[in-house]
Amino acid sequence: MSSEKTNQSWGGRFSEPVDAFVARFTASVDFDKRLYRHDILGSQAHARMLTQAGVLSEAERDAIVAGLDEIRGEIEAGTFEWRVDLEDVHMNIEARLTERLGVVGKKLHTGRSRNDQVATDIRLWLRDEIDAILVELNRLQEGLLQLAETEADTIMPGFTHLQTAQPVTFGHHLLAWFEMLSRDHERLVDCRKRVNRMPLGSAALAGTTYPIQRQVTCELLGFEAIGGNSLDGVSDRDFAIEFCAAASLAMMHLSRFSEELVLWTSAQFQFIDLPDRFCTGSSIMPQKKNPDVPELVRGKTGRVFGALTGLLTLMKGQPLAYNKDNQEDKEPLFDAADTLRDSLRAFADMVPAIKPKREIMREAARRGFSTATDLADYLVRKGLPFRDCHEIVGHAVKYGVDSGKDLAEMSLDELRRFSDQIERDVFAVLTLEGSVNARDHIGGTAPAQVRAAVQRGRALLGQR
Repeated sequence: MSSEKTNQSWGGRFSEPVDAFVARFTASVDFDKRLYRHDILGSQAHARMLTQAGVLSEAERDAIVAGLDEIRGEIEAGTFEWRVDLEDVHMNIEARLTERLGVVGKKLHTGRSRNDQVATDIRLWLRDEIDAILVELNRLQEGLLQLAETEADTIMPGFTHLQTAQPVTFGHHLLAWFEMLSRDHERLVDCRKRVNRMPLGSAALAGTTYPIQRQVTCELLGFEAIGGNSLDGVSDRDFAIEFCAAASLAMMHLSRFSEELVLWTSAQFQFIDLPDRFCTGSSIMPQKKNPDVPELVRGKTGRVFGALTGLLTLMKGQPLAYNKDNQEDKEPLFDAADTLRDSLRAFADMVPAIKPKREIMREAARRGFSTATDLADYLVRKGLPFRDCHEIVGHAVKYGVDSGKDLAEMSLDELRRFSDQIERDVFAVLTLEGSVNARDHIGGTAPAQVRAAVQRGRALLGQR
């Protein structure tokens, strides 16, 4: 039997060391070492529970807790030696603890497995990540409310099919993004509830024969519930998939927002200006100012979609319980969380600094017969059926296209060619201000409603 061992946690079963390439291929320490804080936190809670269960003495517990604190200090100081031959973050930390404490360090793993240990670590890590993401999401929503309030009276064209549809206010448009992000917030908060369930105590797959007290570690680690089945506890990755689904929706919203920002900054629209610090230039065209932040967020959305698809594919063929496949869960999950948090941070920094070009927005709203529906509604109030009004206004618009006149630019005589129900009061309806102010109901674009929605939004953020 060879005296060489590649991993002291399981080497006794093997008669030869693992091939060097296989050791590198199967190791996860290069990416799962970012779990070190949560691995140490979970181990310290486990040690405290083992003491209450009579498995460890108080002196052994204190030595383990202190030793893990010192190891955390080594990692954060950059002096810790990460070893590929020890495979993962768990064994690297345990090996260092054993090196420091001897036999006492070897006792820490009593009553648990790396299977429930890693499941616990990931949940602890993701719980913290969701909290950090929610901070950035709230910050972005605060910026949207601030800008929406400032631009409550700013008129711009609303679009369907990217064609001018009806006038809206810029503040109202911004609040649409606030609504989307509010749903994202709800999803992430709800997802966190299912993340915050403790698998520790499931051991390898069947539980443990030691008299563990799972409620103790549950309370120490701040979990809301204890996993009810050990097989599911070690193998479940629903929570990671659910997070990536919520992250994908949030990134989809940011991507749509990005698309509008890219359009609005173009020479064809010129609706807004982004500060230089969020843009770059061209190496060959000196006039260029490229909206790189929105473009990059739009592109990064695909990474998060890919993480979701990858995790679904990873899990779809796995039998119970834990399988080595699950090592592939971390990198896409890490990347999805990093991407969402960074994208939200970039937008939270950028959105309050958006400078609308109000006159250009207004002129764009004036073009394209954006008050055509208002004219139809005006005729309905005169007693005509809507479908007849729709046809009347359609003829008026055709005349406007041929003559190069917007509805508001036509004379009363010209408008009366299409219906004798049209009177001089129609011009109040055909103004941009008249159009937006007429939509004075909850969810409408009227400036008064925008300001009321901003106050509701601030109240919502204050309740979080």
